[in-house]
Amino acid sequence: MTSVKFEERRYDDADVSALVEELQQEYVVRYGSRDETEVDADEFAPPGGMFLLGLVADEVVAMGGWRAHANTPGVVEIKRMYVLESARRRGYARLVLAELERTAAESGARAIVLNTGQEQPEAVALYESSGYQPVPGYGIYLDAPLALFYGKDL
Repeated sequence: MTSVKFEERRYDDADVSALVEELQQEYVVRYGSRDETEVDADEFAPPGGMFLLGLVADEVVAMGGWRAHANTPGVVEIKRMYVLESARRRGYARLVLAELERTAAESGARAIVLNTGQEQPEAVALYESSGYQPVPGYGIYLDAPLALFYGKDL
């Protein structure tokens, strides 16, 4: 596997916005609609958050970020983790997840939570194999029948 270089970017960066739109279209295919979660670009700015692009040979292959979670001190939420379809099955998602965990812990976070769904079995497998356990639901998908919620202590 080729190594991934991570670049910190703002959530409203043009490259990030293009990837977020690609991810939203994948949600439409898998769930029938876009992710309606409110996202403010400033939530992903240090020190309370971070957004990363993963690059291989200067080409973007993946992204992901974390932000403070629902006024819960020491807990952050992973959002918008995504690997381009052309770059999948090469371990990039695992590298992005590890880098998000590392940077969150470095910032002082003691735990991470995330929301995924039953129509993303590859994401579920990644999180479960990385030590994430089911946690109580939260946010706008709290009662959504296909929503899954995971967490991990750092």
